[in-house]
Amino acid sequence: MHSQTLLLEDSPRLKAIGLICAAIALFALLDTSAKYVVTVAAVPLFQVIWMRFLSHVALNVAIFGPRTFFHSLKAKRPVHQLLRGGFLFASTGLNFAALQYLQLDQSVTIFFLTPFLVAVLAGPLLGEWIGWRRLVAVMVGFSGVLLVLRPGFGGIHWAVIFSFGATASYAFYILSTRYLARYDTSAVTQVYSPIAGVIAMTPLGLSVWTWDHETLTWLLMMATGIFGGVGHYLLILAHRRAPAPVLAPFTYTSLIFQIALGYLIFSDVPSIWTVAGGAVIVGSGLYLLYREAAVKPAAPPSASLSADIRDERLP
Repeated sequence: MHSQTLLLEDSPRLKAIGLICAAIALFALLDTSAKYVVTVAAVPLFQVIWMRFLSHVALNVAIFGPRTFFHSLKAKRPVHQLLRGGFLFASTGLNFAALQYLQLDQSVTIFFLTPFLVAVLAGPLLGEWIGWRRLVAVMVGFSGVLLVLRPGFGGIHWAVIFSFGATASYAFYILSTRYLARYDTSAVTQVYSPIAGVIAMTPLGLSVWTWDHETLTWLLMMATGIFGGVGHYLLILAHRRAPAPVLAPFTYTSLIFQIALGYLIFSDVPSIWTVAGGAVIVGSGLYLLYREAAVKPAAPPSASLSADIRDERLP
């Protein structure tokens, strides 16, 4: 009887873990699809980015309905919402550009720096300063990236500059999401997410637009926004069922998904340096989350920076 009670109590958490793993898998499929259509199908990069945001807008209209969608455009901070969308657009565009040259596992390992950048920038931008223990965890996390890059040894492509730009843009995206949570609802913020990308990419997307693509290529381009939107929705459902510290370790399964898809689709084999650096970054990130839980044990999932990162992970 006692064991049955424990099973019932753990059931929401088990469902949450399943949801977050499914979301991470969708994000890996997003990156894989983008890399395939750009590198294998040779679709112009600007067209792929534009299609990613167009399909995301279409998904939002389908989910919320036209009336709710247009009503959600009445934001209390519309300029800040568009700026936040601009950060998402920059992160997505730079990430897609990096994927033209980097393996999936390399780009996602660098992207793992996002929680560390958020922790450092939250002090001067939001007044949420971190202690010395978490500062040490941040420094160790950066050392993991050095293992991946091996500066001076010619071990990585110059396109890591794009990945660093994508990571920095995404960190500002997370911080702006946290700021806007004080003013606008989640529905408003979700609706605004892809709009800046559509506005910015429409002239560029049209300038390079080509029609001569296979059906699979068109489906993959449209799927990029759907993978991101559905993945985000699954993350929200997961965090309604379990606290952030329970789910945090499973976000790092992204590296496993990216390695597997990179090998199956592109025959990419990760180097020992990427695996070692990824292990250091993951370990440091888990300690950073542990310190957040220790310092703010009573904070709800949506109140923590790490929860914001996972709730808004929309590449």
